[in-house]
Amino acid sequence: MVIQAQSPIYTLDEYRALEEAAEFRSEYQDGKIIPLSGGTIEHNNIIINLIFLLKLALRGTSYRVQSSDLRLWIPQYSRGTYPDVMVIAGEPAFNENRTDEVLNPCLIVEVLSKSTEGYDRGDKFFYYRSIPEFREYLLISQSEYFIEHYLKTGEGQWLLQEYRGDQGKITLQSVGISLVVKDVYEGVNNV
Repeated sequence: MVIQAQSPIYTLDEYRALEEAAEFRSEYQDGKIIPLSGGTIEHNNIIINLIFLLKLALRGTSYRVQSSDLRLWIPQYSRGTYPDVMVIAGEPAFNENRTDEVLNPCLIVEVLSKSTEGYDRGDKFFYYRSIPEFREYLLISQSEYFIEHYLKTGEGQWLLQEYRGDQGKITLQSVGISLVVKDVYEGVNNV
């Protein structure tokens, strides 16, 4: 008979203390700590491109572009995640006055990898939708020119627009700008 050891359950404070001292980031899911895998150069290039494009287009506005170093806290589901890119409208709302956990992105971007794309499209998107300010979600393939753009309507429905190929232009209504697909993939060699 094989006995499997139970994963320990951590309090939020225990997780935070471990995360502050950790060499690698982990997500928090209802008491469980889930290690995050490292990214590829393509994954990283897409994130850098997005941050550059968003930061440049939103310069002089009240929107704040955030990288994957900042944790997003999802209170309704006791989840702490690290989206690849987030945009916050106005001032960030912090969880329990912590400057390392925000609550209010209007736009979230995830660059898909084989190990995370099911989670990013499924449960993670479900958890993100509980955030009142959250209005747009981009899922970006790192292996082909393919972007999924979800937009929340005034009635609370989520509409999907897909962009295939490098000639598209994505209008991000939550922040009032457009991105050219080809620019998102600049320097990415395997598409």
